[in-house]
Amino acid sequence: MPFLPATRTAVAPLLLTLALALSGCTSADTADEPAASKPTPGKSTAGPVRQLPEQPFDYQLGGPYDPPEGVRTVVRDRTADPDPASGAYNICYVNAYQAQPDAIDWWEKKHPDLLLRSADGDLVIDEDWQEPLLDISTADRRERLAGIVGGWFDGCAKDGFAGIDADNLDSYLRSDGLLDRAQAAAFAKLLSARAHRAGLAIGQKNAAEMAKLRTELGFDFAIAEECARYQECGAYADAYDDKVLVIEYRRKDLTVACRDWGKRLMVVLRDRDLVPAGEPGHVNERC
Repeated sequence: MPFLPATRTAVAPLLLTLALALSGCTSADTADEPAASKPTPGKSTAGPVRQLPEQPFDYQLGGPYDPPEGVRTVVRDRTADPDPASGAYNICYVNAYQAQPDAIDWWEKKHPDLLLRSADGDLVIDEDWQEPLLDISTADRRERLAGIVGGWFDGCAKDGFAGIDADNLDSYLRSDGLLDRAQAAAFAKLLSARAHRAGLAIGQKNAAEMAKLRTELGFDFAIAEECARYQECGAYADAYDDKVLVIEYRRKDLTVACRDWGKRLMVVLRDRDLVPAGEPGHVNERC
């Protein structure tokens, strides 16, 4: 996901908020990690809600702000303060397949064998976001990682979120051939089951080529970045019965998305750094 420079840091502010307080881990996994603030959560649609409200929605990974008027669905990082937006259907962003740059030391200290490494022992990095990939190559590692990431899901549920945005399903494409689609799918199944046990819906994030596996993987909706730009919106729309949140980062792609999909899918144009409202560079438009 083109997101905060620190989190899929996809856009620096974006996942900066994801900065990784790793607050959702179990007590054994949080001993040395920085504590995340825990504000009183706003009222949010609770429970295993699988039907997204109709548009519009907002994508706030770079930092929370009051949603634009009429917005009914909000995506925020799991470490955002405040967590959910009051009165909205809130989706919790979790970097599920890669490690936040700010959390590398924590992973190296607590779970060094869960970071993907080359034959030389070097970390395999998503160079676009400087995020090490997590090692989902074996069933044992997937189970252990699901315990850690699942702890974050539990934290999202406790804070009042209703859904999960599990990012980097497609990380295997950046693994230098060390991971494959079958391993990514197997991990996705574990994450979907864990989210549902926590009473949360969970979305497929990107990886259009895996949309046809929606039922097998257990996803409830999709979050697609730049699907109009790459002509992938149809794959998500067909697989998810139009329960798709679309984020474009170029105005010309918004034009295409609105023309071709605006009557069926929820579409928003955001700046690539996902700058909060009121700050220079903030862009937030809809069909």
